[in-house]
Amino acid sequence: MITFYYPDLPEKIKKELKPRYGMARYGLISGLLIILGVIQFTILMVVCEALYPNYSVAYNYISDLGVGLTAPIFNSSIILLGILVIVSSWLLYQVFKSRVLSIVLFLTGFGATGVGVFPEGSPYNLHTIMSAVTFIFAGVTAITAYRFTPKPISWISIIMGVVSLASLGLFTSENYLGLGHGGMERMIVYPVLLWALVFGGYIITKDIKQ
Repeated sequence: MITFYYPDLPEKIKKELKPRYGMARYGLISGLLIILGVIQFTILMVVCEALYPNYSVAYNYISDLGVGLTAPIFNSSIILLGILVIVSSWLLYQVFKSRVLSIVLFLTGFGATGVGVFPEGSPYNLHTIMSAVTFIFAGVTAITAYRFTPKPISWISIIMGVVSLASLGLFTSENYLGLGHGGMERMIVYPVLLWALVFGGYIITKDIKQ
């Protein structure tokens, strides 16, 4: 429970400050969760790529890291990322009051969690389904977020979302543009990871600045 104490302020001003500082707290926590999730996942993904025998960023899928030697590290990392994003989706609703933004962000986190829970080789194509959910809604989330950010962050949101979804289209149609399937998959993932860092940094300070 959050307690607000302003001994030298009139009662009317105190009542006005409570919801504002509550929103600032939600934005701060949400932004931190997104940033921490992305940072730990990115670092541990690089660690897994280094540990995985003969791994190629061009010709191995990212999810290949979820089987074999690196499976415990990679799967734990992406599950943690998904959980942090899911929690952040609820907190962001308290800040922006947008069901659409919260839902697409929740689905992104849900998909990421599923990728770790159902690694490559899981039955019923569960891994493929969860990967698709993550890829689609991560790009959609970035584009949706433009409405809630000022320029130039809103431009970054649209550009990164469009690049990610366009790369997904190329990936599914097997047009890899010389990058290999692993390289094109990273063109889906990296733009939204970079966007998430920018967006997370913005919402940390949004209400405090105002």
